[in-house]
Amino acid sequence: MQPPRIPVLLSGDQSVVYFVTICVQDRQRVLDNTPAWNLINSTLHRLDRWSFPAALAMPDHLHLLAAPLIDRDESLSTMLMWFKRWFHQASPHQWRWQIGGFDRLLRREESVDEKWYYMRMNPVRANLATSPDDWPYQFTGFR
Repeated sequence: MQPPRIPVLLSGDQSVVYFVTICVQDRQRVLDNTPAWNLINSTLHRLDRWSFPAALAMPDHLHLLAAPLIDRDESLSTMLMWFKRWFHQASPHQWRWQIGGFDRLLRREESVDEKWYYMRMNPVRANLATSPDDWPYQFTGFR
């Protein structure tokens, strides 16, 4: 059982943005391909209570910047549950996501840029791309 989520205690004028990482069960390398990336995108589009300022898929995990659109206290765990459910309903694959995910509430606007830089450099650090712009499984500015 997970502990209850702490309510968002940011000032009312500060955006609520989470840095989220979800991993593939057993860290299988199944996400760095066009069909998986297209399915990730179409599933994120279904989550109409959230905006996704950025996303990047690595072979065995997915990074998201996620922001609730309506309610600052929107449940991140519920969003992840629906993402995983809808993804697998539409997926022909047998692999699964790990239970839960890692998330961090970003407390400063600068930290959004820092996390996006971290996300974009991930394929370069893993020797999957020579430049962040070479990695095809990423986007910015969604909803």
